[in-house]
Amino acid sequence: MTSTLHLRTGQQGARSQHMVICGDDGLAHRLAVELDAVCGEAVTVVLPSRRDEHGAEIAALHRDPHSPIELLVSARPDEQTLRAAGVERAAALALGYRDDQTNMTAALLARGLNPQIRLVIRMFHRERGRHLERLLDRAAAEQCAPGDQSLDMSTTVLSDADTAVPELVAAAALGHGPTLLVEGKVLRGVVRPAATSPQPGDLATLAILSGADADDPAGSDSHETPGAEGTQLLPDTQTADRRQFTHGRLMLEEVAQSQRVTHELPGRERRLGVGSWVRARLAHLPLRVFLSREVLAVFGALFAVEALLSVATWVCTEQDVWWKNFFLPLLDIFTMGDPATDDGTGRRWLQIIAGFVGLAILPLVVAATFNATVAFRAASTTHPPGDDLADHIVVVGLGKIGTRVLAHLSASGHRVVAVERDPHARGVEFARSLGVPLIVGDAAHAEVLDQARIRHSRSVLVLTRDDGENLDIVMTAREANPSVRVVMRLYDDDFAATVQRTLRASYPHALTRSRSVSALAAPSFAAAMMGRHVLGVMPVERGSLLFTVVDVAGHPELEGRSVHAAFRVNEWRVLAVGRAGPPAATATDTLGGIRVDTTRHGFDWRPPHGRALRAGDRVVLATTRRGLDVLMTGVQPHPPGRR
Repeated sequence: MTSTLHLRTGQQGARSQHMVICGDDGLAHRLAVELDAVCGEAVTVVLPSRRDEHGAEIAALHRDPHSPIELLVSARPDEQTLRAAGVERAAALALGYRDDQTNMTAALLARGLNPQIRLVIRMFHRERGRHLERLLDRAAAEQCAPGDQSLDMSTTVLSDADTAVPELVAAAALGHGPTLLVEGKVLRGVVRPAATSPQPGDLATLAILSGADADDPAGSDSHETPGAEGTQLLPDTQTADRRQFTHGRLMLEEVAQSQRVTHELPGRERRLGVGSWVRARLAHLPLRVFLSREVLAVFGALFAVEALLSVATWVCTEQDVWWKNFFLPLLDIFTMGDPATDDGTGRRWLQIIAGFVGLAILPLVVAATFNATVAFRAASTTHPPGDDLADHIVVVGLGKIGTRVLAHLSASGHRVVAVERDPHARGVEFARSLGVPLIVGDAAHAEVLDQARIRHSRSVLVLTRDDGENLDIVMTAREANPSVRVVMRLYDDDFAATVQRTLRASYPHALTRSRSVSALAAPSFAAAMMGRHVLGVMPVERGSLLFTVVDVAGHPELEGRSVHAAFRVNEWRVLAVGRAGPPAATATDTLGGIRVDTTRHGFDWRPPHGRALRAGDRVVLATTRRGLDVLMTGVQPHPPGRR
């Protein structure tokens, strides 16, 4: 969403300044760990409590004498808290609360306290995030001095959901690489098996995959170091040519315009007329719930009692109109008739008997009607798949992450079945609008997964927020279909590694992957805090590649070098070259059901290797995390295992 950032202006790197993180969940902890590994100055983390799991973990970092992490406990990010955290002198502030309103309020306060601060804001609502981004950038431009225009005072709005979705989708959709929208160009990571010839749409070799699970770029462990026996990210041409006959390769492919799949909501319903839409909805209404055994028994008993009282009324009274023999007993049962004080003795006794019968049977009628109504509502939400559905993906959990995954899979043409326990969850109505088969129920129960045709599915994505619940669902799915491909959302890394090893040992012929949304999102948030514009993240087995736009000026690793000479093995590669300055055009596009800014900068995506990079150029880079650290700061990050 943000404009290209200008880096290294007068300093060795923005990370040599104080940074502040505010949050209330795992993203704050993951982000603190990311900055702890690469940041040379203090990082203050603001949490609502140090007693919860995340607070305790950050407190442990704070106690480490080698760590720059400071911890501040505050219930909410008000002005007093931001001042105490040092926002007035900080270089960057990340606002990672789960509530958009809280993040917006804190961002406005922070911009007022420090007009020059770099803001990174977590927002789920995209349109609101765009408005906030423009507002804060205008406020910064108005408040800064004329000589400070070169300072990086950007506002970056990110979504952890959007950052994590490509890897989750890639892990579930075997054979379909993650898709990125980079500066108006749709790119896709595609696995080429060993001894496969290059394709015309291939732009660059991103990785040489490890021998195990070579057809699965989201699978095994990866390495970002040269000479590793496993996955090699951004290999040199000689290595790529030598290993192409023995190992699979992850290629960056340009997706042609005709291949792009878009999906505008509400999709199928928008193309139907009103009458056709109503008929389609009525055809799926589960009216049979009102013919359940319970409902039929209760109303059958009511009808039988009414018939007996009607016969007794006909025998004991002489009504001048025949239909009153049926009408009067019914009024008496529902206590709606007038007292029969002026009628005969038989009529008065029948009214008393009908009243007692009504007291006995009316609660049953109300209960049966209520249960049928509840069942009708639940069944109306549920739309199970057809008996012929197979080779599909089951998505369990339609919260924030599940909804985005569902949109991406549906727009990419995959067959999907959604499962959600809460009928009021965020993505239930969205799934119905897409026409996706939907089952409302607890996926930990085998019968619910059977309705989703888990035995005939290709893979299952388990995306609820509870680690224990996710494990229960995965075990149920494994028992129903031992060979199904499983991707589960787990926060705890140690727990995820243990679960993955155990499931692989128990089901050696099945693929199991565990992913943490906050861990996937943290590198992009950390990169934005340190003054980097990360366009996207592409998973490569258990590693990742970052795509970023950089102005060549001020980067001696790029300026004055050719495209070939600027390439650094296992660290970064120049993918496209354009001219710095205003964008050539501005537009929006839809990718995976998501509106995305597709501003065009006139990049050449197949630059000659001898093309010299000059100060007025702007480049799109594919980098490893370590390579981006070196490129943007000129300082090697702390080696792993420092602590």
